[in-house]
Amino acid sequence: MKVNDRHLNSQVVGGRSLTRRDMLASAAAVVGASSVLAGLPAAAAQGQTERVVTKGRIKQAICGGCLRKTRMTMEETASLLAKMGLVGMDFVGRDDWLLLKKHGLVATMVSGAGSIRKGLNDKSMHAKFLADFKSNLKAAADNKWPNIICMAGDRKGISDEQGMDNCLIVLKEAVKIAEDCGVNICMELLNSRVNHPGYMCDKSAWGFELCRRVGSPRFKMLYDIYHMQIMEGDLIATIRRNIKHIGHFHTAGVPGRHELDENQEIYYPAVMRAIAETEYDGYVAHEYSPRRDPVQSLIQAVKACDV
Repeated sequence: MKVNDRHLNSQVVGGRSLTRRDMLASAAAVVGASSVLAGLPAAAAQGQTERVVTKGRIKQAICGGCLRKTRMTMEETASLLAKMGLVGMDFVGRDDWLLLKKHGLVATMVSGAGSIRKGLNDKSMHAKFLADFKSNLKAAADNKWPNIICMAGDRKGISDEQGMDNCLIVLKEAVKIAEDCGVNICMELLNSRVNHPGYMCDKSAWGFELCRRVGSPRFKMLYDIYHMQIMEGDLIATIRRNIKHIGHFHTAGVPGRHELDENQEIYYPAVMRAIAETEYDGYVAHEYSPRRDPVQSLIQAVKACDV
């Protein structure tokens, strides 16, 4: 992920128990009994899709990669998301912010400071990062966007304790600005086993301890469910214990970072119910790479998480 360019068990419904297979079948049915959007132009696919979100306890958004293969314009994408009942998108550049607003959508996570490889644990970059925090927090506040992202960076020989100390130096200053702006700074938890070898913020315990040391309600973790399943599992218990330190969620299937379907190991409805039961009021953004029709895949993901 680059920040600037990227980056079912059962439910009871109507008195009967729905299995995972039922849920998947009903998701596909939303888009019609014929081609299920396969091969349709983007605009036609958009026209065939009705509202998918019915409960809305989880405020769902997407990252752009979920629909990139459709080759929809940003206008078509925003229109589709609004029609389906999603609330926004992560990592949308400033040039498209007005378009999101036009469709009643939120830029749920925008640029902040640092990158996966060169992040806040690098003291030599703190002056630049603080300038980035100032600019991006102000822009988010001016547009009433809730969150900006930051990254810890690679270890590169730095111990976890020293890295935390380094991050703390710049974050103590950044959260003063964030508190004045009313915007959250969220550091992303990523896996270092498969996708990002060497990344420092790769365990939830490290991230939540950093939150405690920063000591501001405006600094939280972006808890990526895909990455944390790979690193440590125990998703529901971890989320319940630490929800006050979580400002945003990402989803994807494990392994492979694909759809949230029966071909992967996370039972997303249970995870989403646990999140909803904490009264979390932030956003959950889908960040998977579809292997089949992207709109059909998104419908299935949204239904799985609409608990």
